[in-house]
Amino acid sequence: MSASGNGEEEVPELPIHVIKNRATWTSYSPDWVEPGRKSWEASEISWGIWSVPESEVHALGDLSQWKGKDAIELGCGTGYVSAWLHRLGMKPVGVDITPAQLASARTFQAEFGIDYPLIEASAEAVPLPDAGFDLAISEYGASIWCDPYAWIPEAARLLRPGGLLVFLRNSTLSILCSPDVGAATTELQRDLFGLNRVEFDEQSVEFHLPPGPMIRLLRENGFEVEDLIDIRPPADAQPTRHDYITLEWSKRWPSEEIWRARRS
Repeated sequence: MSASGNGEEEVPELPIHVIKNRATWTSYSPDWVEPGRKSWEASEISWGIWSVPESEVHALGDLSQWKGKDAIELGCGTGYVSAWLHRLGMKPVGVDITPAQLASARTFQAEFGIDYPLIEASAEAVPLPDAGFDLAISEYGASIWCDPYAWIPEAARLLRPGGLLVFLRNSTLSILCSPDVGAATTELQRDLFGLNRVEFDEQSVEFHLPPGPMIRLLRENGFEVEDLIDIRPPADAQPTRHDYITLEWSKRWPSEEIWRARRS
């Protein structure tokens, strides 16, 4: 923050991609109330649009290790991931830039009797002290809606030494095969070299850094990559409401991936 002429601190201006994405998610928010409620109702942690159970993925490892530990969800949306962590006995904090999404999260907290702090902020600049968390997690939150060159260093700052970063995002292959409009195809649609900021429309901005640059970025910020998990839909998976990927495509190639990285 910078000092203003009247002695008060000025809040720095948000980057344009943060402003655009907040507006986009404000408009999306009503459509995510019922999916959010369904996720809050779920008894088991699952991942991504195909709802692959954590018991099959093991992205979080031995779940008993997390009891009593501190977690921060970066880009929490309706807050269901933090609710799952709370049920594990963790002490989560949810961070999101969109007031409408946080309002939904608070509604669900009251409805399901689960309470944890919610902070309105960008995951690129979280107003919390250094080294306060054992787990930083993002499922389609900061992992695709924030600049990795901003949110990855922020995750490193927030984690204690030995803390774990876990995030799910679209696979690089699915993005390379995705046209600006419509579902992923069986042909490459965009270049790998230089891939990062992707604008499928004028309303929002996504970030899809390829594995090589992502690994280097993680290492530069004190992380050791422990795993990269390709997500495959379960045998009984059904088509989803999402129009950017099909079940048939995802049965042949991973449409999602989970990263695990340990803070040194």
